[in-house]
Amino acid sequence: MSRHHAIEPPCDVLAIALLLFALQQGLGAGLIQAKAWIAPVLIERAWQQGLAADGEPVKPWPWADTWPVAKLRVPSRGLELLVLHGDRGNALAFGPGHALASAPLGSAGLAVVGGHRDTHFAFLRDVAPGTRIELQLPSGEWRHYRVESARVLDANKETLTPVADSETLMLVTCYPFDALDAGGSLRYAVRAQPMFGSLALL
Repeated sequence: MSRHHAIEPPCDVLAIALLLFALQQGLGAGLIQAKAWIAPVLIERAWQQGLAADGEPVKPWPWADTWPVAKLRVPSRGLELLVLHGDRGNALAFGPGHALASAPLGSAGLAVVGGHRDTHFAFLRDVAPGTRIELQLPSGEWRHYRVESARVLDANKETLTPVADSETLMLVTCYPFDALDAGGSLRYAVRAQPMFGSLALL
């Protein structure tokens, strides 16, 4: 009388474990890709809904802790980005963010928008003085700026100080652009001033 043992050979158990691990990794990567694809669609939809609701903030998904607050456009580069509320990691993962400690966008004072040097704000390395930047506010109004200067500053040694009663838009990212390690104190800051009169119609 033969006995059958319900013990799988070790190689079969290992193969199943590896297969399950591969499936789990594949699903995780697929989820990241899906989020990267769908997030901009939901953020754009939230922006359009906010415009239709007279500038009321609209979250792109129910649990989001950020929402679009402006549309940034650089015509010469064919670039269009939605600016999000706040400049913490949760917002910057999806787009540039408005620093809450700075002035409101489109108003007197220094309004700062930050973004990652290797994604949304990688284009800043090629922005020269004279470049036109456009900013759409939640009200639907478009503000027009022209880049005045671009420079490197050390965040540990220098603070951004606005000129009283002067509207300034500053786009900031980490520096250098090709650094292998993130987290340094150097920043690349692009300062833009409003265009007035006939210049705004160009």
